[in-house]
Amino acid sequence: MACTSCPSDKGGTLNDPKWRRALWIALAVNAGMFAVEIVAGITGGSKALQADALDFFGDAANYAISLGVAGMALVWRARAALLKGVTLVVLGLYVLLATAWGVFHGAAPLAEVMGVIGVSALVANAAVALMLYRFRTGDANMRSVWICSRNDAIGNIAVVLAAAGVFGTGTAWPDLIVAALMAGLGLWGGLQIITQAVGELRETEGTSAQIATTTLHRS
Repeated sequence: MACTSCPSDKGGTLNDPKWRRALWIALAVNAGMFAVEIVAGITGGSKALQADALDFFGDAANYAISLGVAGMALVWRARAALLKGVTLVVLGLYVLLATAWGVFHGAAPLAEVMGVIGVSALVANAAVALMLYRFRTGDANMRSVWICSRNDAIGNIAVVLAAAGVFGTGTAWPDLIVAALMAGLGLWGGLQIITQAVGELRETEGTSAQIATTTLHRS
């Protein structure tokens, strides 16, 4: 029989109106901040802001996926989480490549732009992370939402510190270092999500096989 004591199998907040409302708010915040940061990152020449903007874009897409699978069976939630984990890993690899390119071809970004946008993004992400904190112990899909929000808030602090470093040194190195660290954080978070999602998929496969075997024996 299925494991009814596992948090992932309980109805709880999986399709709770509060959970869905939180996701809609997070989706709107992330989509808006992506638009702001990608423009600021390109015009200000900051790889860290561009990396953070891509993270906002990935999170907005992930929140949309979470809204689509909320209330569905564990196997579908785990598949959605797996997709989100792979997305984080891909974005992390992209940022690493862009940062490597910037080492040889990049110029010092505008520290003032980095600072203002970084602080704005930090406020937005901190509010979202606090709102989603109560849902951090659910299944891989719910946990991935919390991990994304946590990573964003940490990344924004790093961007603000990079802005101070660029302002103080007049070089692009603080920006590039933070972009590389953010890429590493994205890779780590993505691997965490993938690991839990794969475990949940194996759990559902084992449960299905057990049910099939029991049904066959009864027949």
